[in-house]
Amino acid sequence: MHKFMRAIGFGSLDNHKRLQELLTDVILNADRRSIVKGQNGALTGEFCKDFANGLGIAVCGEFDEDERFIYEYYYPYLEGSGITSCEDVSVERHAEKESYAGVCDDIKVGMSLIFYLKNKIPYMRAMMNDKLPVRGTTLTLSALSVSGTILMPIQKNEQQVQKVKQASAARNSLMAAARKGDEDAIETLTLEDMDMYTTISRRIQKEDIFSLVDTYFMPYGVECDLYSVLGEIMAIRQVTNQITGEKINIITICSNELTFDVSINIIDIYGEPKIGRRFKGVIWLQGNINFPEDFS
Repeated sequence: MHKFMRAIGFGSLDNHKRLQELLTDVILNADRRSIVKGQNGALTGEFCKDFANGLGIAVCGEFDEDERFIYEYYYPYLEGSGITSCEDVSVERHAEKESYAGVCDDIKVGMSLIFYLKNKIPYMRAMMNDKLPVRGTTLTLSALSVSGTILMPIQKNEQQVQKVKQASAARNSLMAAARKGDEDAIETLTLEDMDMYTTISRRIQKEDIFSLVDTYFMPYGVECDLYSVLGEIMAIRQVTNQITGEKINIITICSNELTFDVSINIIDIYGEPKIGRRFKGVIWLQGNINFPEDFS
């Protein structure tokens, strides 16, 4: 059973019989259906059904020669809001099944973001029609979490906020130059990282780590699309699963200048989320590639 089902309100789903009944309902009463012919000539289908506003389950598989749908796998999803990144995205197929991982090299994070691609059907259609790579795309990230903690914000005055913004802009400029092979930019970034490490090592002996680190976004464990994040809460709304009645918090956070939505069951979050406070937790990162309007 998928670990992150509880993040969309199915924390009480405890056996495979109930799971199969739920997946059958998704297939028969789907809100959205997508079909594309795969590389092997078979029709690949995806059935999606929402169980709360923006939260649902997708069931994927193939149609056989008798046009019967053969279930292969499923995953829970959260439909994100807004634009997280405007950088180009590359996509790779997973080895064990017809699902895909997206990779986005966003300067703001300083590393390659790897996420689970939700809208695989448009990508597969572009691949079959030899329209790859598609330029001019944007990326909307979202995430599911089964464990989170609310932290108080770091108090900063207006002057300190502006200083942080200027430092971030300067670092992004250096990162862009370093990606193009600028040796001076690479050396400057290296020296800045060494200075930061020295400063934090000295201050951490007397101060709490989360009073020094305002936000972070870093890989977690061995799975490439799991991350440990700390970010400021920008917005929050609560929805209810139509089947189980479980309440879900959908929190919009800003972590390392990336803004995206996180879904978490209210029983899995420690503390009261409010705008301005910080969310800390482990997330499963998902992404939706927004193709240009004239793309078909």
